[in-house]
Amino acid sequence: MSLVQLTDSLTDSLRASGQAVVVDFDLTLFGQVALFMVLLLILKPVLFDPMLKLFEEREKRIMGAKLQARKLDEGSAGALTKYESEMQKARGAGNAVRERLRADGAKTENEILAKVRESTAASTEAGRKKLAEEIAAARTALRAEASALSKELAVRVLGREVQP
Repeated sequence: MSLVQLTDSLTDSLRASGQAVVVDFDLTLFGQVALFMVLLLILKPVLFDPMLKLFEEREKRIMGAKLQARKLDEGSAGALTKYESEMQKARGAGNAVRERLRADGAKTENEILAKVRESTAASTEAGRKKLAEEIAAARTALRAEASALSKELAVRVLGREVQP
């Protein structure tokens, strides 16, 4: 059996099993390689180089956008830090003002309460003096009337006139 017959029998058996792919190496292979090289030489400057430049430009833009985004992110982080420190200062100043106002309010409240206490004490003292005067006047009046009443009571009880 010759080499050609052996190759044909192997090809037939592989075709029958459904697993074989027949590749014939002849002059058309060289034609196809030559056509590929010609197409490569024509398409490289016309299609592939511009596409590669486009991809590079896109990559540069993406990297530039990422770099710009990082810078913006760093700037915003700095601005956030500055904002938080300014807010902390403002809170501190607000707390100081609030404490000062609270202290002023407490002082004013104490002053008002002291005045009210003084006024109340003066009123109470004036009332006590007036009451003491009224009691003294009532006692004086009762003492004056007491002797007259005691005479009258003695006359009624004894049934006769009593001498002082």
